[in-house]
Order: sequence, then C-alpha cells, then structure tokens
Amino acid sequence: MKSVVICGSRRFKDEMREFARKLKEKGIVVYEPYLHSGGEEWKTLSEAYKRFVFLGLTHDHFYKIKKADIVFVYNKGGYIGNSTTLEMGYSVACGKPIYALEEDKEEGCRNVLFTDYIKTPAQLVKRLK
Repeated sequence: MKSVVICGSRRFKDEMREFARKLKEKGIVVYEPYLHSGGEEWKTLSEAYKRFVFLGLTHDHFYKIKKADIVFVYNKGGYIGNSTTLEMGYSVACGKPIYALEEDKEEGCRNVLFTDYIKTPAQLVKRLK
C-alpha cells in the first residue's frame, strides 16, 4: 500500500483534512500533521514547555515524512510557511518525491524541489499507483 504525508500551514487545516479524507477513502495510507489550535491553554504554558512541544511536533512530522512514500505540500495560493519549508528540506534529504498543490509564487527555489503539481486527491492517487 502506498502512503503520503501531508505538509502545510495550519491555516489550511480544514482543507488538508478533507484532502486526506478523500485519499483515505481510496485506500491510501495518509500521515497528517498534528495541527494544534493553540487556544487559551497554550497561553498559560511556559516558554520552555512550548519549546518542548514544538520539538516533539517537529520530530513527529519528520518521522512521518521518513515513513511515507511521497510528500504532498498543501500550499493553497502558493503559500508555504517556515515549518513547511523545513519539512521540504528534510524530505529532500530523505530522497522523497515532493508534490504540491500549486506553484510557489514567492520563492522560486522551492519550486525546483517539486516533482509535479497535483490539484485533486484523485490525481495524487493515480501517481501513487
């Protein structure tokens, strides 16, 4: 069974979850990021504890990247943030093919890392078979 890890900004949380749901319906193993919401409790945590949480989330997603067959960057409007850029670098270091929803309009260097652009879950399923 082929697998994909989804990378992207928390601002696209709902859309990424829907994209992942459609892939799962087609029998694809999907590794999703933990997209925390922050909230009031987050504000009460110490900076040291927040650092610990960020470290855990980063390493958790790196582990998912390592396990997956391919990486899919959900970058609606071409937006790619700092964390996703970091994940793309790790993906390249792991030798993973990287697909994206759209071309990055701000940083051409990231575009050269994309194997191709995929608009729908159905298109990604075809690439995985």
